[in-house]
Amino acid sequence: MPTTVRRYKVVFHNDDYTTMEFVVDCLMTFFHKSETEATHVMLTVHRKGSAVAGIYPREVAETKVEQVMDHARKHGMPLLLTAEPE
Repeated sequence: MPTTVRRYKVVFHNDDYTTMEFVVDCLMTFFHKSETEATHVMLTVHRKGSAVAGIYPREVAETKVEQVMDHARKHGMPLLLTAEPE
């Protein structure tokens, strides 16, 4: 019987400082979203406080969180992402 790999949601969380353009850029760069898709996710984060950028195996999700948050820190943005079980 095959075991199922638990998948994790990569969640962007809203803050008062990270620019909308920066979030869209991160979604396009790290999650391969089109500009339209990235804008939709960003607006969901802005309006609802958080949104899922993608669903991946745990290691991939955690790596994406680390990569995006490192990128944000290098650009002075306090962007928060989390990897949460699906």
